[in-house]
Amino acid sequence: MATTLSRRSFLKAGLIGTIALVAAGGIYRATQRTVPSGRFVLDDAARAVLGAIVPVVLKDAIDPAPSMVQAAVTRVGVAISGLTLATQKEIQDLFGLLTLGPTRRFLAGVPDDWPMAKPEDIAAFLQSWRMSRFALLQSAYHALHDLIMGAWYGDESTWAAIGYPGPIKELS
Repeated sequence: MATTLSRRSFLKAGLIGTIALVAAGGIYRATQRTVPSGRFVLDDAARAVLGAIVPVVLKDAIDPAPSMVQAAVTRVGVAISGLTLATQKEIQDLFGLLTLGPTRRFLAGVPDDWPMAKPEDIAAFLQSWRMSRFALLQSAYHALHDLIMGAWYGDESTWAAIGYPGPIKELS
């Protein structure tokens, strides 16, 4: 039996999600070391989130060795540092949401801490956000996906694995 979501329930869910995101981002910012420039720098908690998500997003494109995953995480950190401060704040809020246990469980559906999270749980979380009826969760999915993919394939050392020879020499 299919249930329909009333407009009121939909609005309540959206409001609860927004409040959770703002609260998690605020707590994360309050507890994170501050950088004088106001820029977001990946801390250990954010690196743990990415360390779990990167192998799932990149699948067979990355060697799952911890050193390779951490190199990819570092590339994502570099990519984030090149974004505007406003965008960095939004990404910081996203990591705040993902690093707090209750919001990780409730909104991402990942029961374990990130270093112990099962790849199938992470894949299910990513897919649920990708296909969510809430634009905020879809945007968060696309932010994670695009940051990881862009940072990975933006590095010349990864091109050989996909058979890309690089830009045409005449255009360089």
